[in-house]
Amino acid sequence: MPKNSKVTQQEHSKEAVTESVASLLALEQPMDYKNSQMSMGLSPGVTAPGKGLLPSPDGDGEDGRPAWNNKLEYILAQVGFSVGLGNVWRFPYLCQKNGGGAYLVPYVILLILIGIPLFFLELAVGQRIRRGSIGVWNYVYPQLGGIGVSSLMVCGFVGLYYNVIIGWSIFYFFQSFQYPLPWAECPLRWNGSQAMVEPECEKSSATSYFWYRQTLNITSSIDDSGGLNWRMTLSLLGAWIIVCLAVVKGIQSSGKVMYFSSLFPYVVLLCFLVRGLLLKGAVDGIVHMFTPELHRMLDPLVWREAATQVFFALGLGFGGVIAFSSYNKRDNNCHFDAALVSIINFVTSILATLVVFAVLGFKANVMNEKCVVENAEKILGYLNTGVVSRELIPPHINFSHLSSEDYNEMYNVILTVHDDDSFHELGLKTCLLEDELNKAVQGTGLAFIAFTEAMTHFPASPFWSVMFFFMLINLGLGSMIGTMTVVCCIIAFFLGLLFVQRSGNYFVAMFDEYSAGLPLTVVVLLENISVAWIYGTDRFMQDLEDMLGFRPHSYYFYTWKYVSPAILIVLIVATVIDMFFIRTPGYNAWSEAEGMESLLFYPPWALAMAYALIAAALLPLPIVFLARRFNLLSDGSNKLSVSYRKGMMKDISNLEERFILGKGPVEAPSPSPAHRPYLGPGGTQEMTNTNYGTSTKTGYQNIGSPESQL
Repeated sequence: MPKNSKVTQQEHSKEAVTESVASLLALEQPMDYKNSQMSMGLSPGVTAPGKGLLPSPDGDGEDGRPAWNNKLEYILAQVGFSVGLGNVWRFPYLCQKNGGGAYLVPYVILLILIGIPLFFLELAVGQRIRRGSIGVWNYVYPQLGGIGVSSLMVCGFVGLYYNVIIGWSIFYFFQSFQYPLPWAECPLRWNGSQAMVEPECEKSSATSYFWYRQTLNITSSIDDSGGLNWRMTLSLLGAWIIVCLAVVKGIQSSGKVMYFSSLFPYVVLLCFLVRGLLLKGAVDGIVHMFTPELHRMLDPLVWREAATQVFFALGLGFGGVIAFSSYNKRDNNCHFDAALVSIINFVTSILATLVVFAVLGFKANVMNEKCVVENAEKILGYLNTGVVSRELIPPHINFSHLSSEDYNEMYNVILTVHDDDSFHELGLKTCLLEDELNKAVQGTGLAFIAFTEAMTHFPASPFWSVMFFFMLINLGLGSMIGTMTVVCCIIAFFLGLLFVQRSGNYFVAMFDEYSAGLPLTVVVLLENISVAWIYGTDRFMQDLEDMLGFRPHSYYFYTWKYVSPAILIVLIVATVIDMFFIRTPGYNAWSEAEGMESLLFYPPWALAMAYALIAAALLPLPIVFLARRFNLLSDGSNKLSVSYRKGMMKDISNLEERFILGKGPVEAPSPSPAHRPYLGPGGTQEMTNTNYGTSTKTGYQNIGSPESQL
């Protein structure tokens, strides 16, 4: 928005905005309808015939609403909200897990079919109605007002554990100011005058030991809480303080923060990419990424995970997209915004994946060389003791400069000569680069184990570690700004103590899997249905034409009407079948004795807690529907905002003054905006419903009329 616009001028001329970006998810700020004007230049309360089919509570005039200082600030806010930690570790993990380049094909297809259209839908609805996720759906269709409440519930669940990850990043950030890095080597345990490597670390690795034992100090199961981890508790407190400071003044503060938090990660990713490409083996990792396993494209699970990732990558259903867009001018080109932010999000995922695979390619080469050296030493020992005949060693092999190919040639010869039992006793391992590249590490493990291990081999490793974890803090902060207020931060810290117990990592995994996936898919499906089927795609397309000045391509009509709902329904059904009928719910628990993770099943109480998260997020949908269906909860369509009442009283005073001065009633301003009824599906008859209050008209708000404040 230009800095000399009316809305911005009003923002600078009045008192500072204290409303947070996410406050529209709960409490709507009253609007002054007296001063609002439609963008078509009409007088307040006047609408052009046949225009504005989807009611706009205000317009682009001076309605007292906070506004973005400029378009760049808004785009950075949307990018910061949608681009998060999932782009850095979840997308690369899924790409590695599901066949490299073969995963990119379904991802791009689903991004085009459901990602961009639904992202455009949320942007358009928020900008047109200029309210948050609760107010928007109350306004479009009151009986589905629970959509916004469910979004708020999911935001709360995700925010609780998401900031724990930021806390982990803060801990690693401060630990990075050491050389060598504290996770570079296994610690020593002293037994009298004799030093020995910590057994748990020796069985796993230095980075795994630092993560599970020194950072999390994790218990062996979710049943054993182990008490609070004081270091993680302080890190979590620091994370919430940072978020609180970022949102304390709403979009005036968070908008400025976005300039740094949205742009800095790209600087770091580009630096890592350049540095990674200079490392030995980086090309091997990138080639592995783009080498498609075509048979994986026939696996339904690959398509389901691609759809879920598209869904989460753009932040659909969280309400933040709607809240941010509600601060725009009514004629802002949200169609361009949707395409731009979606492309930036996808490019960011590809960039992060290139960085990850370059680093993993380097790590795979380091680990492969280590494997060759360790097993070559075993073979030399067997040659010296006569266990293995020297005649089995090809003459061209030089043990002082042994390549992976030479070692595997020796390995295959020894394997051919020795029988299975005798070969097994030798304890030799294959050292294939492909095997190292195929070792998928999910989620937090990618950042706090695989990446940290690779950085220990970087020159100036503390510098790169500081940059990497500072980037993670900024990525997490950009997403958290869109969903939290100051009060929420204080409450969420105490609720978040659940995740900083010694068993807290297991609860993070539970919330990540159960609190958002299925509920958000249902929320977005209902958003799609309420606009495309209840309100009407034809009307919505007309609204967009009135708002944007052009009619969007018919591609959006068919995706909103048929394609997106069908894909979302299939995704929901597949998720329910997998969750409740195919896969036994479990989690990866750390075994101190074995120095590795093992799969454990959730105990009954934990499983009940996981399902309760889903139920709690979805419960507002039927409650609000039934309450308004049976007139137990008013939709608030007959309630005026405070600012509107003040404006109307001022108009009445002006009206009295005009009559006192002898002016005719024709010159007097209207004490209230002109009302236009919401039209039913037929478009010609006013929808009626006796369920809302004493009026025979439905609770759908009228064009130009002030809607209720939630």
